[in-house]
Amino acid sequence: MRFIAFLVSVLFLTSCSNSKNEIPRIVEDFNDNWKFNLGVEKDAFQTKFDDSSWRELNVPHDWSIETGYTQENSAASTGFVEGGIGWYRKSFELSADDKSKEICIMFDGVYNNSKVWINGHLLGDRPSGYSSFSYNLTKHLNFGGNNVIAVKVDRNAYADSRWYTGSGIYRKVQLIKTSPLHIKQWGTQITTPKVSIEAAEISISTKLENSNSSSLENIAIKYSVLDTNGVIVAEATSEINNTLESKLVLNVEIPQLWSLKNPNQYTLKTQVFQNEKLVDVTTEKFGIRSFKFDANKGFFLNGKNVKIKGVNLHHDAGLVGAAVPKGLWEYRIDKLKSIGVNAIRMAHNPHSVELMDVCDEKGILVMAEAFDEWYNAKGKNKVYIGDNAAKGEIAKSYPVHFNKWAERDLKDLILRDFNHPSVIMWSIGNEIEWTFGHYSKAFKKVNEKSSEQGYELVPDYNAETITKVLNEFIEGEEPLAKMAEQLVKWTKEVDTTRAVTCGSVLPSVGMATGYGKVVDVYGLNYRATEYDIAHKTYPNLKILGSENWGAYSEWKAVKDREFVPGIFVWTGFAYLGEAGPWPRKGLNISFFDYAGFKTPRGHFFECLWVEKPKVYMVTTPADESEFSYTKKDGWKFDMQYTPAPVWKMLRKWEWYKTYPKWKYDKNESIVVQTYTNCEEAELFLNGESLGKQKLADVTETDNILKWLVPFKAGELKVVGYNKGEKVDEYVLNTTKEVSKIEIESTKTVLNADGYDVAIITAKLVDDKGNLIVDKDQEIEFNIEGEVKNLGVDNGWEMNIQPHKTNKVVSHNGKAILILQSTKKGSKVEVTAKTKDIKSIVLQLKSK
Repeated sequence: MRFIAFLVSVLFLTSCSNSKNEIPRIVEDFNDNWKFNLGVEKDAFQTKFDDSSWRELNVPHDWSIETGYTQENSAASTGFVEGGIGWYRKSFELSADDKSKEICIMFDGVYNNSKVWINGHLLGDRPSGYSSFSYNLTKHLNFGGNNVIAVKVDRNAYADSRWYTGSGIYRKVQLIKTSPLHIKQWGTQITTPKVSIEAAEISISTKLENSNSSSLENIAIKYSVLDTNGVIVAEATSEINNTLESKLVLNVEIPQLWSLKNPNQYTLKTQVFQNEKLVDVTTEKFGIRSFKFDANKGFFLNGKNVKIKGVNLHHDAGLVGAAVPKGLWEYRIDKLKSIGVNAIRMAHNPHSVELMDVCDEKGILVMAEAFDEWYNAKGKNKVYIGDNAAKGEIAKSYPVHFNKWAERDLKDLILRDFNHPSVIMWSIGNEIEWTFGHYSKAFKKVNEKSSEQGYELVPDYNAETITKVLNEFIEGEEPLAKMAEQLVKWTKEVDTTRAVTCGSVLPSVGMATGYGKVVDVYGLNYRATEYDIAHKTYPNLKILGSENWGAYSEWKAVKDREFVPGIFVWTGFAYLGEAGPWPRKGLNISFFDYAGFKTPRGHFFECLWVEKPKVYMVTTPADESEFSYTKKDGWKFDMQYTPAPVWKMLRKWEWYKTYPKWKYDKNESIVVQTYTNCEEAELFLNGESLGKQKLADVTETDNILKWLVPFKAGELKVVGYNKGEKVDEYVLNTTKEVSKIEIESTKTVLNADGYDVAIITAKLVDDKGNLIVDKDQEIEFNIEGEVKNLGVDNGWEMNIQPHKTNKVVSHNGKAILILQSTKKGSKVEVTAKTKDIKSIVLQLKSK
């Protein structure tokens, strides 16, 4: 829901003189003062159940990240955290004035298998942990008395996913009070079918509900479109009788378009009247924009060709797990934008309303995805942890519910997020082919034939060849294509304005079976080598890099081909799960680590995706490096290199082994890598030039400038040049002992709303301010004032220290603390200390 959830806004939209029971719609924050217990309880749904010993907390709440990392009752695939059964209860009162209202409770997300009771009455269940859902409480409420809502969360199947999910009521909860005649949940749909710089058409569809079966006569709906300054730019009234639906078109002159650089949004205020009395009011934000995919020219936004520079993103955010405040999403999206990211694939499930809002507000394109699995399950824990693999009930996952719930879950995602201008695609699934054995068998056999013909494992896209092979493994109707067709049909029943896509990992077989033909844009996962043959074989097929390695070759394959709209790199931020063995809790194959620190890969892609001149430098001992150099052959790269022997991943997943330092043994041979978008770069050691290199000489290989340098203590500096002029530089100094702790905050002022966050960073530096990356120490944060400590982290994928504390051992000389405001204002003071050193006092204010 995107209704403004503040009573003051509702009052503004109605009349200041209205009494409480005349306010047509109230959306209350229902996150505070829940009781929680982790464990099996027999009668906790009963109103008179004694919960006095239970812990009191506010939601959103994720008990898995809270209880910490463990090898007991956990799975590598889901991040080495516990599941279990959790109960939430909340007591609340309603006045007698509310008796004339319809009262619903909205959950943005509960992971998973939730059941909800009100005053002992079961309202329903929702297996999916990612879907938003609501229940009507009205019939079972005590007006003028106490009410108890109880929620059971059954996460006993803790190995139910391929990545971290979190557990509990991990997204927001709202209590919604309306008149019996009101706008249906997600009942307003806004599209912009005609857009130009001169004018735009705003098409509005509204669905009402009428719970008291009263007359449907004399109903009118007034629509007002407001710009960013609150000025009404278009309005009209629709008279409806004997119906609960309204459709209307408004025109906006000289619209402010929603774009990547200027994500302008309008507000639609919808007022429902019956017999001239105001009975409901909602507000919805939306954007005016046009977009299209072209099989030959790529992607267009507002008529302009745009290359999609996207990343995949899971829904966890490091130390907070899945209970992510909006402010933390703002912080993370700003980080991604700073290196040129303009799109996100919501991998591989519906994400939070707050993240969707942030993408709208900051100009980020979105591929919203519904499923990672359909009715056949994927391999999970056993793939990553070996002997400690989960079996049976603890690995039971969404596929057991798919046939019953898929239509509802898919349509609810589309309805909820329909009005977000950032959303340009709906994805019906990710790598579903792996769950159909005949696909893999056919792919393998076709690849064998292709390699015999010199295709170097690029499969033949000839449908006749593949179909012939497929017929050896399957009889009757093709099941994957049939299910895909049904999912596309359900999607189009709700939204015909956006493209439907999927992430296909065996696209050649998918095209032969018809799977790839039922979607509007065919997403290719890790198949950049197939762009050309796919386009040649199916010239009218719109394709996209839906999931890609974070490698230069992947971006070059898109940059050099006009018909490929863009890519979504795996991943934007490090994520929990899909890892192992212990203590590897997750995967940092990303642009930013768990704490938000930029990785070498992030610096590299910033040089590809941002025009501002940049040089960055990392180093590696020659005997550890993937790169080697001889005078005869120059630089070579060992593709067989496999870092981390306990984790036999393909080399292309990992980034090159590098260190952000200049401190080694005297005369040790060091490979110096420089990432840059400058025309030339020059390396200096203690002021002496070690040579200048041109970027153009390496753009066909790896786009990395490399020097082999015998170590000598001092200053290593790289300088970037454009047209012979210095435009940027980067320096690494040989460091000394830790002499102080630098501490800084993303904010100096917090809103005392109980949600706002500040990220505090502590760095270990020497007496000259150089970051010391090889002498990590325990850092203890001291916090005074009205703020909540959400936790600490150091960004490392091997860090299994507890997050819900104020102490953490640094990694590469850095650590973070995340603070969240309470609803009380105060001065806030933060310090960081080690055994021997204390930082200055960092002062913030919550108001």
